[in-house]
Amino acid sequence: MPLQLEFSSNVFPVETLDLGSGVQEQIVRGGRHLFELLPQAFEGVSQIGVIGWGSQGPAQAMNLRDSLEGSEITVKVGLREGSSSWADAEAEGFTEASGTLGEMFAVIGESDLVVLLISDAAQAELHERILGAVKAGATLGLSHGFLVGHMTNASSEFPANINVVGVCPKGMGPSVRRLYLQGVEVNGAGINSSFAVHQDIDGKATDQALGWSVALGSPYTFQTTLESEYRSDIFGERGILLGAVHGIVEAVYRRFVEQGMSHELAFEQSCESITGPISRMISKQGLIAVYEALDDDERQIFEQSYSASYPAARGVLEEIYEEVSSGNEIRSVNLAGERLKSSEMSTIDGTEMWQTGAEVRSKRAQLDTGIDPFTAGVYVATMMAQVDVLMENNHPYSEIANESVIEAVDSLNPYMHARGVAYMVDNCSTTARLGTRKWGPRFEAQLRQEAFVSVDQEERAPERIEAFKEHKIHEALAACAAVRPSVDIFVE
Repeated sequence: MPLQLEFSSNVFPVETLDLGSGVQEQIVRGGRHLFELLPQAFEGVSQIGVIGWGSQGPAQAMNLRDSLEGSEITVKVGLREGSSSWADAEAEGFTEASGTLGEMFAVIGESDLVVLLISDAAQAELHERILGAVKAGATLGLSHGFLVGHMTNASSEFPANINVVGVCPKGMGPSVRRLYLQGVEVNGAGINSSFAVHQDIDGKATDQALGWSVALGSPYTFQTTLESEYRSDIFGERGILLGAVHGIVEAVYRRFVEQGMSHELAFEQSCESITGPISRMISKQGLIAVYEALDDDERQIFEQSYSASYPAARGVLEEIYEEVSSGNEIRSVNLAGERLKSSEMSTIDGTEMWQTGAEVRSKRAQLDTGIDPFTAGVYVATMMAQVDVLMENNHPYSEIANESVIEAVDSLNPYMHARGVAYMVDNCSTTARLGTRKWGPRFEAQLRQEAFVSVDQEERAPERIEAFKEHKIHEALAACAAVRPSVDIFVE
């Protein structure tokens, strides 16, 4: 059974979302009309300290500042002394002179809500000093459960005199900011967030977390735990969000080239098909719509690639989940952090495939890329395998839908379509980048060595197609789509 949690709010209206199959979850639906309630949600908070200026830092700092405009609450950015990001924060209006920019530990010590957005490696290295700097009675806010996983490995605990909450946007920082700005025109536009209350010492933690999420522009906020969040998040970015999609497009592209396609057409029918029409259809109509849009001959191709790819992808995904749950994946990130102090990661964008991709994107206006049924079968099978692994490990339905489907098609894939999968692999967080480079080749090898061999031998598993058609996730995605804002992210 999925994890089902209940919460109440003294500030925001709480709705019940029927996700089908007898599963109901409570959510808070966002929107700018709720901004006037934020001072009430942040009762007793005079300063929110946003610590760090990486992917999430700029977006969250600016969204919080804009949402709280006119209130008596200050949003102050905290950075290391000498940080190369200092000038970037000043360019966005955060300055020492205005009291909205300062040294990291000073800002932590004076803030009532500390939003910790420094890198995972820095959190692991500095967490004892950070926790020691948070003042008694304050709230520590996390946008990723990595620190909880690291502290579990280290058998350490949070101080007993602070609140600990999580608000975790289901998208990269630039998406959080871009859709917030688009929400000026379309009320409620933004990136969904999960929230968690890990420690509540004064009864204010839930409303503070919900206020934080509403202020970020989240269209809807659902509940999870920080343990469940870090498992699904680290697992998801190694899976369909980044690692798996990288492996899929590499494997399918090479197969098409080996079958005689031109390099440009192979890229169009693999990568472009996934990040373009397949993602757009899933975003608006759900996974099953991809299958239903195909004609009879295309469905035969889809069914063959789906039924062969599902077990291949699932084997890798089960291994990833075990590595994340055991703490091994977090340990590997920490170990890599030490290595990266003396040597930077290389990039992948120089290979022939990604050079071809740049050429294809430059000619996109002349192309009419559709849904390639073989590519769709591989991609949807991997997405469904991830859904099933999370379901069997009792994650909340909203978390499963967001970490396996919605974040991919509404936040990450649009950026991949605009700038390339290689760009995303080379420019995401260090934790995600490490995981993508580690597991992407595993997906590619498993598909080429197992799934595609099965396809060539014309093996079929019709029971997998029936399981896909009847799957519970379709009802859950339909329910999530009903609360999805009409606006799509625009990426230049």
